Amino acid sequence: MAKSVLFDIAKTHLWARKKQSAIAALGVTFGIGTFIILVSFMTGLNGLLDGLILNRTPHIRIYNEIKQSKNQPIELDAEYKQKMNVVHSIKPKNSQASILNNQGIMNALRNDKRVKGVTPQVSTRIFYQSGSILLNGNLIGINVIEETRLYNFQQYIVQGTPQDLESNDNGVVLGIGVAEKLSLKLGDYVQMVTQNGSNIRLKIVGFFQSGLADIDKLQSYCNIKTAQKAAGESSNYITDISVKLFDIELAKPMTDEIVHNNNINAVDIKTANAQFETGTSIRNIITYAVSITLLVVAGFGIYNILNMMIYEKMADIAILKATGFSGNDVKRIFIYEALLIGIVGGALGLIMGLGVSYLISISPFETQAIPTIKTFPVNFNPLYYLIGSIFAMITTFFAGYLPARKASKIDPVEIIRGQ
Repeated sequence: MAKSVLFDIAKTHLWARKKQSAIAALGVTFGIGTFIILVSFMTGLNGLLDGLILNRTPHIRIYNEIKQSKNQPIELDAEYKQKMNVVHSIKPKNSQASILNNQGIMNALRNDKRVKGVTPQVSTRIFYQSGSILLNGNLIGINVIEETRLYNFQQYIVQGTPQDLESNDNGVVLGIGVAEKLSLKLGDYVQMVTQNGSNIRLKIVGFFQSGLADIDKLQSYCNIKTAQKAAGESSNYITDISVKLFDIELAKPMTDEIVHNNNINAVDIKTANAQFETGTSIRNIITYAVSITLLVVAGFGIYNILNMMIYEKMADIAILKATGFSGNDVKRIFIYEALLIGIVGGALGLIMGLGVSYLISISPFETQAIPTIKTFPVNFNPLYYLIGSIFAMITTFFAGYLPARKASKIDPVEIIRGQ
């Protein structure tokens, strides 16, 4: 039989049961719509949380770890060299935190085609002083231009600009938690006591807020030269080298390569944030599991409605088969009905998902922990809409196929005799 005829019959069946057809389509609509809303919001939220950590974390961090000496003096004595020696309370080696040959390492990395950028840092422990009160803190010297280019440093500055810090060798961008504790404002001077007991006085040119309270209560940023001066070290003193790659998946093998070639400590971003990535993966699994469940439930709704429709249309099916329609023709009619429900319900679901997601994305969301975020995070990835559309067609097809197969096997003689 011609497909156009079968398609017209399918439309007639659906139109004759407008209420049931509308309920089935709405099941698909809410399934697809909720899937898109949930996935878009949850992946947007995961992206925001990942950004708080990963955007500010180098793909590879190179540092010089203070370790215990492997060779103890007793092992140099010929008398004890071949014996098992147990030494208690081993002290670390008397070495600096500075990375040896840091300029050579950075030059080699900058010439590596896998590397997007390399930035040196100087980290030194300090105390923030307010009268007789001393607060524990950490002063980090950075290359402001490179930190802004590679790690979006400017996004975390709530007052002031990176340019203010770059142009002021006596300036500091203070953590918002420190500023609140010491009641400091922009333009004030903050007194610091260094590890070697000297005092430095820096002008506050900005405040930063990372969204992590523990960091905001301790950390402050200044120029590398200022940090080196605070540590009482020379201009070649570098405690950390941050490396950003074009492909984050290369971080682990390249870290092993750096450690092997330079006999130095390094850690890749995935190793350093393993627990955080595990949490993100679990949230994604839960999101997709719930979303797919919604689509499957909608498919069962279509199956039940078409199954009931077959019982109600027994006489119609018998007449169709008696007038020359084959079992395959009847099967196609009911599959067309299911697909029509899927197309209409799916299209409405896409519109619903997009509309509600947009409303969420413009809804105010202000929190002191993340001052740069003004609205709820939503991910408008077209892939989610494509997945929703395909899944809607697949679930409605199988939801219609099983009842359609049953309808194709109906014996018209038995139905007409019963009538």
